[in-house]
Amino acid sequence: MNKKMKRFASVDQSLCVACGCCIKVCPKGAISVPKGIYAVVDMEKCIGCGLCAKECPASVIEIKKEEIMMKNDGVGGAI
Repeated sequence: MNKKMKRFASVDQSLCVACGCCIKVCPKGAISVPKGIYAVVDMEKCIGCGLCAKECPASVIEIKKEEIMMKNDGVGGAI
C-alpha cells in the first residue's frame, strides 16, 4: 500500500451563513447546503481545488490535507 495526501475543503459550520457561493463554483458538485443551514462537503467528491475557499465571502472554508492509504488497485481509504 502507498501513502498519499488528499486535499479537501473543510467548512466551519458554526460561522457559515449558507449563502451558496461555494456551491456555484465547485467543479465536482461536492458541496450542498441542507435545509439552508450551513454548507456540507462530500469528501468522496471533493478534489481540494480551493475554489470554494476563495469564493466564500465569510472566509469560513479552508483546504486541509489528510494522509490516506492507497491500495495497489488505486482505491483509497482514510487512515
